[in-house]
Amino acid sequence: MARRARTLSEEERALWRAFAAHVTPLPGHGLPPAPPAPAPPPQAAASAPASLQPATARPAKPAHAPVRVGTPPPGIDSHRWRDLRRGRTRPERTLDLHGRRAQDAYHAVRAFLLSAHADGIRCVAVVTGKGPMPEGGVLRREFPHWLNAPDLRHLVLGAAYPHVANQGAVHLLLRRRRDI
Repeated sequence: MARRARTLSEEERALWRAFAAHVTPLPGHGLPPAPPAPAPPPQAAASAPASLQPATARPAKPAHAPVRVGTPPPGIDSHRWRDLRRGRTRPERTLDLHGRRAQDAYHAVRAFLLSAHADGIRCVAVVTGKGPMPEGGVLRREFPHWLNAPDLRHLVLGAAYPHVANQGAVHLLLRRRRDI
């Protein structure tokens, strides 16, 4: 089945013309003339009520709120959040990142979370280590950014330190797997 060619919107055409106006064309080539503006659609004498008009576009899928370690996310009840935060929800798998470089650690976290989610696991632990005390280690600082990456954000429901005194490990509550 052949794909239909996509046409540019008026906004995209105007943006292209603004860009092309600053470019010197090659000899023998020039900017094509602007197409005439399309005529406005005719006004209907009496339009149907909004409830009777067909819906042309689906509502956009809501974006997930960013994951913040130690902050209760929307969509989780207070009992489950308290159990996760206090370490009562036991992780089914653990990933230890000690001794890894940041890039290797990111790829390990990504593979670990994708695998755990595919297996239907709900709670996992990731040990980043505390690092030097004033600001924490590189892995601990970067870990929340990794969780909010577009390819992982939809997997994680919430993240919490299971013990107040030890912020070198994070328990993650993963979203339920939706089989389609």
